[in-house]
Amino acid sequence: MNVSTTSFTNNFLYQINQLESRQASLQSQATTGLKVTLPEDDPAVMDQVLNLQSEDSANTQYQSNITQLQDSATTASDTLNSLQTLVEQASEIATEANGVTSSTQLSTYATQVGQLIQEALQLANTKDSQGNYIFGGTNTGHAPFAATTDSSGNITAVAYSGNTSVAKTEIAPGLTVTAQSPGENNTGSGPGGVFADSRTGANIFSDLISLQQNLASGNTAAISSTNSPALAKDEDNVVSQISGNAVLQSTLEAAGNVASQKATNITTQMSNDTNADLAQTLTQLDQTQTAYQAALESGTMVMGLSLLDFLQ
Repeated sequence: MNVSTTSFTNNFLYQINQLESRQASLQSQATTGLKVTLPEDDPAVMDQVLNLQSEDSANTQYQSNITQLQDSATTASDTLNSLQTLVEQASEIATEANGVTSSTQLSTYATQVGQLIQEALQLANTKDSQGNYIFGGTNTGHAPFAATTDSSGNITAVAYSGNTSVAKTEIAPGLTVTAQSPGENNTGSGPGGVFADSRTGANIFSDLISLQQNLASGNTAAISSTNSPALAKDEDNVVSQISGNAVLQSTLEAAGNVASQKATNITTQMSNDTNADLAQTLTQLDQTQTAYQAALESGTMVMGLSLLDFLQ
């Protein structure tokens, strides 16, 4: 009889402990709204949650990368559009100067072109909101273009100190893009240079300086035969850069939409995996508490009878 009583008691205590543990778990779920807070609560679900958290971390980084790239791309777009307008103005001056014999008028045109060169230099050394020079290639820490001037303050040459490399940033698994552009690239390969590129024949500063000098000297023949065609190449190159920038911004927008939707999906999935169904939890808690009380009552009664049998 002693062995039977001991076995019953152990089993009874085991069942009571299980019900108490179940009650505590359900009460925690009802209080916190979470059905999983510790790995032991549900190892499979916790593993899924950890994987989702890892995905969310990577996706958050993609979103941050996209935002930074969009800022740089927008700055570059505004600058490129201003540069196109500037080159168009220079071309118009070159066209208007054709056949002009008045030295006063040509001098006025030369002054206007000089102002355009100054403006072009400012555009070439544009920085984004993070303080990075956008036309220095990967050399973003200092102004990529520096001017040499004569005694009258006219810019006679502009030197490029950037490089022809660009850094690519991941915006989605396996997808990398760049918002960087070299100001010049006369190597014959790699990303196109904005202000000068040997493949397209573009060389904005050289062409603007040449135009100003020809206007000042009255060499209208050279303006017509050399400067106008050169400026046309400059504008074509800038338009190509604008087109590439538009493609980049479209890619970033699409990637941003995908990342945003993924963030929503991850949040929803994590919520589904970890959040408790309050109505269901309260029902289960009530059932468990009822079972616990019943187990106590029946166990107490049976153990009482067993003790009486033992005493008899």
